[in-house]
Amino acid sequence: MSNTGQPEFIIVGGGIGGLATALALARRGLRARVLEKAPEFGEIGYGIQLGPNAHRMLEWLGVVQEIVPTAVFPDKLTLLDALTDQELLHVSLGPAYQERFKAPYMVAHRRDLHGALLGACRQYEQISLHTAKEVVRFTDRGSSVVAICADGSEHEGAALIGADGMWSPVRQAVIGDGPPRVSGHVSYRGVVPVENVKDQNHLNSMAVWCGPNMHMVQYRLRGGTLMNTVATVVSSAFKRGVTDFGGPEELIQAFAQTTPQTRASLSYVNMDKNWALHDRDPVPGWTQGNVTLLGDAAHPALQYLAQGACMALEDAVVLSSKLAEGIGDIHGALLAYEKARYLRTARVQIMARSVGEYIHCGGGRARSAQ
Repeated sequence: MSNTGQPEFIIVGGGIGGLATALALARRGLRARVLEKAPEFGEIGYGIQLGPNAHRMLEWLGVVQEIVPTAVFPDKLTLLDALTDQELLHVSLGPAYQERFKAPYMVAHRRDLHGALLGACRQYEQISLHTAKEVVRFTDRGSSVVAICADGSEHEGAALIGADGMWSPVRQAVIGDGPPRVSGHVSYRGVVPVENVKDQNHLNSMAVWCGPNMHMVQYRLRGGTLMNTVATVVSSAFKRGVTDFGGPEELIQAFAQTTPQTRASLSYVNMDKNWALHDRDPVPGWTQGNVTLLGDAAHPALQYLAQGACMALEDAVVLSSKLAEGIGDIHGALLAYEKARYLRTARVQIMARSVGEYIHCGGGRARSAQ
């Protein structure tokens, strides 16, 4: 279906949120141009949790069947005491859960999700995909927005959507609130063949071991053939004001009091690379003229609700709906999108912080503030 008379929307960033937005726009008959600064489209090679809300978005986007063959559908979410290996609670993810939330809970390889979105985008002539296009500035002319790239190329569209992640340059042009907040939490990740995993008691679960200033998450990927492990610590060095924090020694020290089975799982993560976790306080004002933000560029949250990508997928579907309905007033449509999404995403940002306190046995934000 060709709609060359429709306005084209510029999307900065070719990650999960950016591609989902392009696909959502195309499914509503609108055109999108994706500008990705990397030399090729791609994602890091670890796992991602996709709750029922994300599953429903992927169904609407028409890509869920591309993900299902390699996704894993855990039987339950299990919370365990890392000091004793005792199960503290579990949530069944069976038929009753799926009936309540109208979709299953699944986990997938980030590359599989990204690849499904990218493949779907390539099927639409309304979408143009461009790599090695780092947007360095943009100009809002009122009737259009022009993105200028580092290579000197210019790309004009009816609006510009910043889906360029946690460290979004578009956000700085729109909001200008500086770098994100450093949480002091550090994650190490790894993926190994499932036969290498010594403790196989929780293979069918999305399992979380929690303890003082640490936690570990494990679940299978790629049809159950790989085990994804994420080990996270609350850095004591950060609390002391040390700027270079979060090294492997802190990881090993935080897990020293855990069970032998839990400590053994540290061998499944890559000690050579870690991720210092950041977020931001919820703030409105994502939209300025015909420019808006989406996903982590708008509302980055800590990982503890596993809702970052889920929120970006929701953003994409809602934004496409508002633009399709308000094509004669793009600025108004962008404001309507922000209004529809602000409170929901703000709740995720705030609750993720609280869950991070509890899961590290910190007592939660309300208690720690007393």
